[in-house]
Amino acid sequence: MTCQLYLITPPSLDPVDFAPRLDAALTGGPVACVQLRLKGGGDDDVRRAAEALMPICVAHDVAFLINDRPDLAAEIGADGVHIGQDDGDYARARRTVGTDRIIGVTCHDSRHLAMVAAEAGADYIAFGSFFPTATKQSKSTANIDILKWWGDLMEVPCVAIGGITAENCAPLVRAGADFLAVVHSVWSHQDGPAAGVAALHDAMAVATIASPKSNC
Repeated sequence: MTCQLYLITPPSLDPVDFAPRLDAALTGGPVACVQLRLKGGGDDDVRRAAEALMPICVAHDVAFLINDRPDLAAEIGADGVHIGQDDGDYARARRTVGTDRIIGVTCHDSRHLAMVAAEAGADYIAFGSFFPTATKQSKSTANIDILKWWGDLMEVPCVAIGGITAENCAPLVRAGADFLAVVHSVWSHQDGPAAGVAALHDAMAVATIASPKSNC
């Protein structure tokens, strides 16, 4: 599986202002999914943002996920939900969103949590933080070796998250990350979000060519 991009929205945004930026980002190169992550917003904020942003993802054939809230993901009709370790367990989330939606689970730097989530049925697991990040307070620092361990052992895809940029992503790609979750490297790129996505794709392509997996 070729490493893909997983975009996470900024923690706060104005949906009307942000919509054209999201549309621009999705023209910069292939994106697997967009996660709406409004940590400080209320339910209505999430609903308004989803109303503005989800149609853009649909138009680009990009999965649209909600962070933390299986109930809102189900209500809104999102493609799925991403849950943390404090957001309830996988089984409850699956009952809420149904059998045909994506559920991803944060596993920090824990092999045990990742195994538990995968065995429960998670569609992907997320490891991190791999690098310092200003987006949120990191609860753990993950070692890149965990990605290779996971890829050698399991078929469930893994997401690498935390401070990932075009300049530092190569080791994660070479270690076997299936997705790179990014925030600031796209939304704060000096030449705009489309350029941020393009830069990451360029870096990922170079790393993929150099990866031992590319020669398998």
